[in-house]
Amino acid sequence: MIPLRNKDDVLSSVKDSKLIKKRRNQMIQGAITLFKEKGFHRTTTREIAKESGFSIGTLYEYIRTKEDVLYLVCDSIYENVRERLEEKIDLSHASIENFINVVRSYFLLMDDMQEEVLILYQEAKSLTQETREKVLQKERDMVGMLEKVIISSFPNQISKQDADLLANNIFIQGQMWGFRRWMLQRQFTLEDYINRQIQFLLRGIAIFESSEEMDTFLSSHNKQTGTL
Repeated sequence: MIPLRNKDDVLSSVKDSKLIKKRRNQMIQGAITLFKEKGFHRTTTREIAKESGFSIGTLYEYIRTKEDVLYLVCDSIYENVRERLEEKIDLSHASIENFINVVRSYFLLMDDMQEEVLILYQEAKSLTQETREKVLQKERDMVGMLEKVIISSFPNQISKQDADLLANNIFIQGQMWGFRRWMLQRQFTLEDYINRQIQFLLRGIAIFESSEEMDTFLSSHNKQTGTL
């Protein structure tokens, strides 16, 4: 049977798109569990098949190589982050409050998915150049989402170039909670870390005339949204 190229560019000998999606979701969850424990290189395709609940023969009906599994995992993680972040973005009601809510939601999401994000950065180097570029494009797209939130929330306070840099800063600051957890999580609670980072961001944008004005605004906002 001639392998067919699915919309994610991973070859499969199965024609049923619903079955492909189901089996690959099983495969992705199984692989994530193993990659967390052992890493990509020490995990075998036989172990992935077993963890996914089917035989090695069935596994190879849906992928060609172990690197295909890694690409599907990376792609799935970024899609999950994108979908959950999009739920919090409301460009039609742009405001400082919406900016804070998006940043807070992103940081909470990074806490929830810190193991998966570590997999991305530890193992993505094992992808081929072509698939690595596709994964990096998804990262650029998510930074672009944050940039749109910044520009719409502060249309008169920040240039596009600065918004791009600030969006990259937010993207990395969220992930840093997981990367540097061995140190940061000894010194800060998650809520304290988020609040401090938001304060730094607002000071950098300089939309308040004083720290007291910013503190008053944040205190009122946190009371309204039920955050500390």
